[in-house]
Amino acid sequence: MMAFNLDVIQNNLTYLLWGRLAEGQPGGVLLTVIMAISAGALAWLAGVALACLAWRYPGRPRRFLLLWAEFVRGIPLIFVIFWMFFLLPTVFGGSIPGTLTVILALAWFTSAAVMHTTLAGLNAMAAGQTEAGISSGFGEWQILRHILLPQAMPRLLPSYLGLMVALLKDTSLAFIVNVPELTTVAGQVNNREQIYPVEIFVFVGVIYYLLCLALTTLAARFGAVRPV
Repeated sequence: MMAFNLDVIQNNLTYLLWGRLAEGQPGGVLLTVIMAISAGALAWLAGVALACLAWRYPGRPRRFLLLWAEFVRGIPLIFVIFWMFFLLPTVFGGSIPGTLTVILALAWFTSAAVMHTTLAGLNAMAAGQTEAGISSGFGEWQILRHILLPQAMPRLLPSYLGLMVALLKDTSLAFIVNVPELTTVAGQVNNREQIYPVEIFVFVGVIYYLLCLALTTLAARFGAVRPV
C-alpha cells in the first residue's frame, strides 16, 4: 500500500498557502480567494444591473441582453481568459497584470449567469407586487429598488452561492496565463519535487473542497440554504 509523504506539503506549505506574500506577490490559496471574491463582486454588480435593465426594457433590449448572455455562456471560459489576456493590452496600449486579466475574465463570464438568475427571480415575483407599486405611485425603477429586489435577493442567495462555488473552482484556469493561484503554485512545486504529484494534488483538491464547504456553511448560517 502506498504511503503518503506529507513532508512535501509541510516543506512547501507557506508557498502553497500565500505564495511570495513577503515580497508583495500574494499567491496560492490567498490569491485564489482574492480572485474569487473580486470577480464574484464584479459579476454580481454587473449581472444584477443587466437583469434590471432587461426587466425594465422588454422587447429588443431584453432580447439583445439575453442573446449576449447566451453567447457568453456558450464560450469555454478558458477562451475568455485567453482573449482578455491578449486583447486588453492591445486596447489599453500597455501591459495588464495577469491577475487583473483573470479577475475581469471571470467576472465577465459569470455576470451572464448572474443576469439570467436575477432576471428569473424578478420575473417569478407575483404580478400583484408590481401592481401594488404602481398603485402607490412608484415608477418602474422605484418598484425594482424598493419592492422587487429586496424580496428577490434572499430567495436568490442559494443560486448566487452555487455560482460563487463554480467561480471559486474556475480560478484554477488562471494557470494557463501563469497567474500564481493555488493550481499554478502546486504545479510549480510538483515540477520542482517531481516525485510527489499525488500528495501535492490531493492536498490541492482538499483545499478546494474546504473552501467550497466554507461557502456552503456560511450561507447556511445566514439562512440562505438549509444544511442536509
